[in-house]
Amino acid sequence: MAAYQWVPRMRDYTSEKQQEACVRETTDYHPLKPMTVTVTESKAKKTGGKAETEFVDPLSSSLDGTDPLSMFAAEHVVTDPLSTAPKRDRAESGSKAKPGKKSSLDESFEPWSTKKANILSKYTTSERLSITTSFLSPSDREKVAVKTQVQTTMTDKVKNRLEQLDDFEEGSVKEMLNLSQQDYVNRIEELNQALISAWEQDQRVKALKIAIQCSKLLVDISVIQFYPSKFVLITDILDTFGNLVYERIRQKSAYFPPGSKVPQMLPEDFTPDQVPDSAKETCRNWFYKIASIRELIPRLYVETAILRCYSFLTSGEYSQALLRLSNMMRGIGDPLVAVYARTYLCRVGILVAPEVHDHVAINLYDFLATYKQLQSDSVQNILAVQQLEMAQYLHLYTPALDWILQCVAHRASEDTMTEVLEHCKKQCNSALLLNSIMSAFKPDYIASRALKFVDTIRDCEEAGFPKHELYASLGANMVLADPPEEQRLQTLNEVWKVVMKLKNPANYIACAEVWIEYPCKHFTKREVNTILGDIIKHMVPDRAFEDFYPQLQSIVTKVLSHMHDFAVLFSMDKFLPFIDMFQKESVKVEVCKTVMETFTSGARPGALYTAGYKKRVQQDTTSDPVIMNALMFICKTMHDSVNALTLEDEKRAISNLICGFIRRISFGRDFEQQLSFYVEARATFSNLEPVLIELVQRVNQLSMETHKVVKGNHSRKTAAFVRACAAYSFITIPSINNIFSQLNLYLVSGQVALVNGALTQGDAFLKAAIGLLPEVPRTIQVDGKVRSTEPLLAEYINNFVSNLLVVPDNPDQGVLYLIRGLLNVLQNYTWEDNSDAKVRSYLSVTCLLSAMSQENYLYHVNKVDSNDRLYGSDPKFLNEVQQIANTLITEILEQLKHLQQQEALRRQSALALEFFTKMVVHGDVGPGKMGSLAVNLWNLAQKHGYGDTKVMVRTLEHLKKRGTQQDGKEYAELAAKLPLQSRT
Repeated sequence: MAAYQWVPRMRDYTSEKQQEACVRETTDYHPLKPMTVTVTESKAKKTGGKAETEFVDPLSSSLDGTDPLSMFAAEHVVTDPLSTAPKRDRAESGSKAKPGKKSSLDESFEPWSTKKANILSKYTTSERLSITTSFLSPSDREKVAVKTQVQTTMTDKVKNRLEQLDDFEEGSVKEMLNLSQQDYVNRIEELNQALISAWEQDQRVKALKIAIQCSKLLVDISVIQFYPSKFVLITDILDTFGNLVYERIRQKSAYFPPGSKVPQMLPEDFTPDQVPDSAKETCRNWFYKIASIRELIPRLYVETAILRCYSFLTSGEYSQALLRLSNMMRGIGDPLVAVYARTYLCRVGILVAPEVHDHVAINLYDFLATYKQLQSDSVQNILAVQQLEMAQYLHLYTPALDWILQCVAHRASEDTMTEVLEHCKKQCNSALLLNSIMSAFKPDYIASRALKFVDTIRDCEEAGFPKHELYASLGANMVLADPPEEQRLQTLNEVWKVVMKLKNPANYIACAEVWIEYPCKHFTKREVNTILGDIIKHMVPDRAFEDFYPQLQSIVTKVLSHMHDFAVLFSMDKFLPFIDMFQKESVKVEVCKTVMETFTSGARPGALYTAGYKKRVQQDTTSDPVIMNALMFICKTMHDSVNALTLEDEKRAISNLICGFIRRISFGRDFEQQLSFYVEARATFSNLEPVLIELVQRVNQLSMETHKVVKGNHSRKTAAFVRACAAYSFITIPSINNIFSQLNLYLVSGQVALVNGALTQGDAFLKAAIGLLPEVPRTIQVDGKVRSTEPLLAEYINNFVSNLLVVPDNPDQGVLYLIRGLLNVLQNYTWEDNSDAKVRSYLSVTCLLSAMSQENYLYHVNKVDSNDRLYGSDPKFLNEVQQIANTLITEILEQLKHLQQQEALRRQSALALEFFTKMVVHGDVGPGKMGSLAVNLWNLAQKHGYGDTKVMVRTLEHLKKRGTQQDGKEYAELAAKLPLQSRT
């Protein structure tokens, strides 16, 4: 095998490009351009006695322009199979108003489901609770079992049900004491499951009995601070009960259409005339049963739960029933119990009859009429017993009042809000009511009367409800809607005169967090800076800021969401001191990340940010020293927080932000100042590898920008500058731990140095890359998995070799010294036993040597004389190339010879075929030793039956095609010598 010699094929690259060039055609079509289909009807036109038919898209004509999937989705609404089961979570949806009604709830109406979670999380208790129930009692279950066994006639059935109700009324219930909050919630869930289970077992009386017991639990205010959460839990069960009753009556309303034997359910928008008499009778029976409940509160709650069933009886009953139930609410003595009962009535009423509103106002005004009860002796005694402050007690009313007022305010005019305000002033002038009004009505209504509300807040009776919450609610409306321009400054002054006098830091920061957006939207940096200074003044004493980091973070976020010009932001002398208040490292890092995210995501002037906010004004790049120094400090804070325990995701996030900052700093044509900034950044952010990689890339880009400015004609000054850039990269790259990042940066930096004519520096980068190759580990960890490095190494070597073609030899180092150094490294590198990466690398170098043997190389670097111009096809140089190529052929053939074992024959076949194809492209396969070597490789590829037949067929066809060309005689002769064995 050593007798074989590599003979490169001499090539004329210019003529090859001309032969292989495709014919260019002008076209208006682009494959990525969106395709617009115009749908037209198919019509026959008669022209000259002949009919012409316009083209019609087949899908458009059959589906009216809609694609099949969209049409299918429109016709077949996928329903959750579990939605038909009576569950607590769907109780509310089951009582929604019928679709198709003109007066329905719009998106501005916040549904009860979104409020429940907040109520349950806010109103908690550590006190022990009690629950009164009978359905879990063993004796009760036995009685039910015995009595249901003797139901033989309808009379017995009715009698049995009455006995069960009487048994409940007589006091067979049991009280469970000393329950924790979680135990209480679990018991309520058991009640809900028991109700569903009883219903499924056709025990309607038991289900009603559970609903009544649950309603009676709402009378108990022994743990009053838990009452709002109890209300949510209990009314969920009542919603389930109401939905079960409604669905049962609807099932009984099934009818047979004329001429059909298949029963049909009532449509969603049915009328009472379509309901059979039997179903109506069942419906009336339910209302009669509930009317016989002796206690007021259970009777009210249970009838409200099945209120939707009135739709089976008459279409005009809702208004009368809601008014009747509203009047009955006046019989409830405790004001807290009464207001939540009114809330449930309004909640059900707004869903089943959204067009009926009279009862909502009545419930609100009835509460106002009884507002004085909140200060009564009985309430004071309850608070004293439960050790509750009046402010805490009043907050229990907030969810109920918010809901009632939301129902009042839904689609209401400004006159309605004025009327409600007047009633409040006359009857109670309560801060509690005023807060709920500002939460319920549209922000536009509130903002248009900004000064009036300021006066109202000042004059209202605080009575345990703190006024700072009113100012916070007013501020929330001022942010969502703009007050009249002539009132804006006066509103801010009037409010802030009160807020700045608040002594309690918690009360103060609650207002400041809301109002900080107001000056950001309507005023200049002067007002924003003043408020930030006032916040610092209130938060610094006694280190109060340590208790309010979330609120302070929110303030920073809101300022940044409106102020995107960082020159203006950092010109405020209170902004950085405000950032300094974050003393806890983790919190400070999060704030710094927020600042940097805003800076790095800035758009050009005029680009929209998000709806409702001002346009961004931060430029793409900046060289403002104020901005640069401030952000450098912020980035250093993030960098210094990284330690050995920091998670990789956190490191990556911080690195990305710092890299974004580096990319946004630009000094224009002052390249020396830019390089100085990169030097400073390297010293500041030395612990983050992604940042160092970014800096090397930025410095390389700086060199290329210099090359662009001078148009490749460097002066002494610019040449010295690009060499300084190369020195920066050469010093920085070794400090990076990731070896493949180092290798890639060495290669890129060498390319940049070569383009700029810095040949010595380019050589140094390439030599450093070659010297680093032996340190490449055999495996690396990628995404937590161990991967072999050989595929990455082979890919890198291919890229590296392609660059060596244009690199001229250093006269002090000898001919082809870089290639020799690379081959020495490849020879000594410890490759995997079952890997062919080494042979493939040798093949790549062999192709390079063929390219180096040409008179003119395939590509060059501008103003850099490669070896084709340095040596001018000197025989001594070509002889050196020939020797290296021959050595590589010997090594490759030796490796093929060693692949004789059965498990390695497939690899031998693949390598032989790959060697053959590269020889055909880059070698001279005419008569002689290269031709015979090619034939031997072809035979070896298919000797053991492992050759890729498809590839070999295509290769042979290509050779035959080349043989038909003018200079392809040797290819035709070679093709004639290549047998193609069948694998059958």
